[in-house]
Amino acid sequence: MLSTIMNEVINLQPIAALGAALGAGVAAIGAGLGIGKIGSSAMEAIARQPEAAGDIRSNMIVIAALIEGVALFAVIVSALAIFIK
Repeated sequence: MLSTIMNEVINLQPIAALGAALGAGVAAIGAGLGIGKIGSSAMEAIARQPEAAGDIRSNMIVIAALIEGVALFAVIVSALAIFIK
């Protein structure tokens, strides 16, 4: 029974690689959209309150770094799913 399951898993490797590649792409697109939204909101906030520009900018950079970290983690996990058999 275990050999039958292993044969099925081996047959699904191309599909798993496609899913991992799609996952990496979605993670990169999501991170780009998220960071773009942060930048847009930060510019609007700075336009409304120019005296708070330093605080807004530093918060924006921290949040963008957190989003990039999550996106990098997702891409690494997807790459591992492709290359580890």
